Amino acid sequence: MQIESNRLDRNGLLRDESLFHVANGYIGMRGNFEEGYPAGFQTIRGTYINAFYDLENIHYGEKFKGFPETKQKILNIFDTQSVEIFVEGERFSLFEGEILSFRRVLRMDRGYAEREIHWRSKKGIELRLSFRRMASFVLLPLIIMEITVCPINFSGEIAIRSTQSGNVMNFFDNSDPRVASVSEKNLFLEACSNLKGGISLITARAARSGLRVAAAVQHRFSKEGEVSHQFGKEGAMTVYTGRVAAGEKVTLEKYCVFCDSRRYEDCRSSAISIINEALERPASYWYETQKRYLDQFWLRAKVSIEGDADVQEALNYNSYQLLQSAGRDRFSNIAAKGLSGEGYEGHYFWDTEIYIFPFFLLTDPAQAKNLLDFRYACLDKARSHARLLGHQKGALYPWRTITGDECSPYFPSGSAQYHINGAIAYAFISYYLATGDRGFMEEKGAEVVFETARLWLDAGHFDKAGLFRIDCVTGPDEYTCIVNNNYYTNAMAKYNLEWAVKLYFLLEEEGRISEVRDKIKLDDGELLQFRRAGEAMLLPYDEELKINAQDDTFLRKKVWDFANTPAEKYPLLLHYHPLHIYRHQVCKQADTVLAHYLLEEYAEPLTIKNSYCYYEGITTHDSSLSSCIFGIMAAKTGDLKKSYKYFMETVRMDLDDLHNNTKDGIHTANMGGTYMAVVFGFAGLRIKADGLHFSPRLPQEWLAYSFDIHFRGRRIKVKMGQDGSRFKLLEGEALTIFVDGKAQVVES
Repeated sequence: MQIESNRLDRNGLLRDESLFHVANGYIGMRGNFEEGYPAGFQTIRGTYINAFYDLENIHYGEKFKGFPETKQKILNIFDTQSVEIFVEGERFSLFEGEILSFRRVLRMDRGYAEREIHWRSKKGIELRLSFRRMASFVLLPLIIMEITVCPINFSGEIAIRSTQSGNVMNFFDNSDPRVASVSEKNLFLEACSNLKGGISLITARAARSGLRVAAAVQHRFSKEGEVSHQFGKEGAMTVYTGRVAAGEKVTLEKYCVFCDSRRYEDCRSSAISIINEALERPASYWYETQKRYLDQFWLRAKVSIEGDADVQEALNYNSYQLLQSAGRDRFSNIAAKGLSGEGYEGHYFWDTEIYIFPFFLLTDPAQAKNLLDFRYACLDKARSHARLLGHQKGALYPWRTITGDECSPYFPSGSAQYHINGAIAYAFISYYLATGDRGFMEEKGAEVVFETARLWLDAGHFDKAGLFRIDCVTGPDEYTCIVNNNYYTNAMAKYNLEWAVKLYFLLEEEGRISEVRDKIKLDDGELLQFRRAGEAMLLPYDEELKINAQDDTFLRKKVWDFANTPAEKYPLLLHYHPLHIYRHQVCKQADTVLAHYLLEEYAEPLTIKNSYCYYEGITTHDSSLSSCIFGIMAAKTGDLKKSYKYFMETVRMDLDDLHNNTKDGIHTANMGGTYMAVVFGFAGLRIKADGLHFSPRLPQEWLAYSFDIHFRGRRIKVKMGQDGSRFKLLEGEALTIFVDGKAQVVES
């Protein structure tokens, strides 16, 4: 179970740095070459701790009330990757001499990346080298690097120079709004010291957030030689010098531990303690624990495809990257690029709840709960954000954030996207439906659902006809901003309000409601308003087209001239002023169609099909979040051929760099979308109050597909083949599910 490259692609170095990165949800390290690159080569050499950030001022030409003054951005921390190798004074470089063989692999069954190289220097010296790198899933602050050098045709001196540098900066590109546009140094070295046993320790402080980070590094060499340590203003260096004979191997094991002050009260002493813990075991122990961890992960999470090896490889890769990206504590969530790069500055969006959360909900409910814990931890800041935007009650989650503060400077496609509230409430409700965990809902979930419901009451109003309207918001389609009654937003608000009432009475029946009710001072009058607003929610509908209109005025706009828009002008956001785009009927991504997927009960099947067909014709899919949803809905409407076409646009998006920006990091939401395309698209799964509903279909390109899901203490094997669908209970008690509307008992 791996992805592999057998050639050095100089034009794809940045892309491969993202593809072959290693991470564990806490720490991530891009797949840079340890030995470095020649001068002038572009690289994004980065190591990132999830949710470790600094603050930067947001500069406005005209700043109005409530605009965020600062933003957070994930920081590139210490470079502990760099290791230079010299043989008889010649420096090893893949860009000098001759590459006799090259193999690069990400081992997703074992949890490490490696390179294997046969190289000849300019002077004719031949070496075999292997580089291995692992971010531990068991001891999260630990990364182990292992480098082996074996001379083939010479005996002589070898030198290995390993550095630990604090002189790092973040990547920037002022021509692309999807990455940072300002070059500024954010991390400043505080101290660098040599500790007992040869451990080198450096600490640094972020310029404005005041957060601190420490990195402890220890080296182990397999062959005796002279080892020296050097310390300077930028970091530390360890130099090994020894003599080797032809065919004799020298191996360096480099243990790197990273601790930040958000998780560790004293990050310096914690780094020392954890690296000493790591050093008590040989590297082989950590590789073995990594394998055992992944054995359990793949038992739960693998989606198996019979009949297409390329699709299987991509699904494996995407699932593995979701694992590598997911935060595992209340401080962190899942960034738009995971921990593979700096695109979107490490911010968390609604991507997590709508596109990634379902993967963890069905494969690892405990991890799904971790992701919800982060949103609960940010609830007070969401309340403050609501007040800042003029709301007297409720909570409004920020559009993009790291700590819970709004980081979006452009409110039309940022703070105006109130639908993030609906996404977060939807995820909490989905967790309850899939687990039945009323204890968690009493402790945390109900408070989030009630406070987000309150926000809708304050953001919307009843009109003269008695309908509940929500004005001046932006839906998922960022090519249409600041509109009245966006269908998706209103539908998600309706669901949020209805479930606030349901959840109240569910908890009241068990005597669980009093604590949260008293805490937030929820009264019967508000509950009645929740019910009234939900029932009266305006869901725009066009009688002529028989579709749900995206908003009040969308269908009255001029349709974008797609026929005369050249391919090089996409994505539109990089080539046209926002106002020019806003004046047209053109969608960046699924909007109303997404609502029909998530909340199909709010529209008739014919309306859903009509809406899908209409919006398909005017959607550019400039967002990586789009094609997977259209694929799911194509399957829903019975067009399996088109569904598969959309699926193929998503499943290898990063492996084939289909959007030409994998260099900035992987597309985590799209990766979640490919899982959804199989489970919710081809298998037709929907999680409803009365249980699991399936409408399984088999693409003609496959012989069969299968996956396991966790639902209310059970683990169920789902398989769809040419002989039909089969469901088998692997763990737990028998369960009734629904297949194409018919009840079916699932037993072992």
